[in-house]
Amino acid sequence: MKAFDAIIIGAGQAGPSLAGRFNDAGKSVAIIERKHVGGTCVNTGCKPTKTLVASAYAAHLARRGAEYGVVLDSKVAIDMPTVMRRSHKVTLDSRHGNESWLGSMANCTLMRGHARFESPNTVRVDDELLTAPQIFLNVGGRAAIPDFPGIDDVPYMTNSDIVMLDRVPKHLIIIGGSYIGLEFAQMYRRFGAEVTVIEKGPRLVAREDEDISEAISGILEAEGIAIHTNADDIRFRKHEDGIAVKTGGDGGDIIGSDVLIAVGRRPNTDDLGLDRAGVERDARGYIKVDDRLATNVEGIWALGDCNGRGAFTHTAYNDFEIVAANLFDGEDRKVSDRRVGYALYIDPPLGRIGMSETEAKKTGRKVLVGHQSMARVGRAVEKGETQGLMKFIADAETKEILGAAILGTGGDESIHGILDMMNAGATYDQLRWAVPIHPTVSEFWPTVVLSMKE
Repeated sequence: MKAFDAIIIGAGQAGPSLAGRFNDAGKSVAIIERKHVGGTCVNTGCKPTKTLVASAYAAHLARRGAEYGVVLDSKVAIDMPTVMRRSHKVTLDSRHGNESWLGSMANCTLMRGHARFESPNTVRVDDELLTAPQIFLNVGGRAAIPDFPGIDDVPYMTNSDIVMLDRVPKHLIIIGGSYIGLEFAQMYRRFGAEVTVIEKGPRLVAREDEDISEAISGILEAEGIAIHTNADDIRFRKHEDGIAVKTGGDGGDIIGSDVLIAVGRRPNTDDLGLDRAGVERDARGYIKVDDRLATNVEGIWALGDCNGRGAFTHTAYNDFEIVAANLFDGEDRKVSDRRVGYALYIDPPLGRIGMSETEAKKTGRKVLVGHQSMARVGRAVEKGETQGLMKFIADAETKEILGAAILGTGGDESIHGILDMMNAGATYDQLRWAVPIHPTVSEFWPTVVLSMKE
């Protein structure tokens, strides 16, 4: 049996950085990965998808070239193998960079294999036993596949599969009208596929306010993406032209060449031997953790997607920051202290922070809400990208900034100004008094604030 000061299971966004802190402290650490170093973000999430989004945007902009006075000599064509080679290079460069970094750590051992608990402080990796007083789980998640009737009778893809696809589907049917599904919907429409999105709920991205959801639908439909909501009975069957999908009611089948399932995620916690360690999970399989990311078993922590306290690369990395600060720096950081922003990477992107209008009103407080069309934002007009809107929510009595959204060009970047002000505890008056740079998207925040109404 090999003994270490710490064992980390999973080399996603939190694991390697935590291994680095143990290494720098002169403590021995084993980090175990059964597939690819870098986790979802590097291998099947952020890195490949946003690289593909960039290629799709380039194709879309090229088709619009004449609007800017740029005339192309021939019709825009998509070389999908080249698109994919570019995406794979970005992924592999990042993965190999992580592997090289871990390999350079004198006190770190990178092990390949499937780790399972034997006891609260003992882990088996294939035929080898390891022990440590501190064990950290960073095992991530994977696509959830509901038990749709007929799903096992037809071929389908998840996000992990479609990022490896080196062809353009004739007709891509996407099950799930939320963040992952919509990014692939617009991307493949711009690559030339016919695209249909099927959503069980009454509207797309139900987490967002209705006006944001409707604006997103309008953006996608304007590009020729078909959207079917209220699909209350989704069924699959083989068809001579591919795959037939029934959405419920009296409507006919939708026939597609390919199907992408994008209805949510599930944690990779079902094959870790957690019962032998006594680690508790909730009804959905997420590992239960406290405000400092410790499980119910002393000496075991869970970080990243597997703990249900965040579903993003940046929340996983923040989990590392919290645990490392508490273990090595004498701090007392907590998950409940963080304000989480996120983005939807369609074009234009949605940047979001804090509460939506719906969430804020559910608290019972009086709220102020401001709106601004992106068609009135100078920077958007200059770029010829005027779709979307800005939205700002504040407490009417305390002037606390409660949340904000930018569905528009640069929204994923300019939302950080609001995030920073919220983290600093600034009021909306302080935002209103700011003197932003012209011409930028961010300069219109003061006008959104001034338009606020209860």
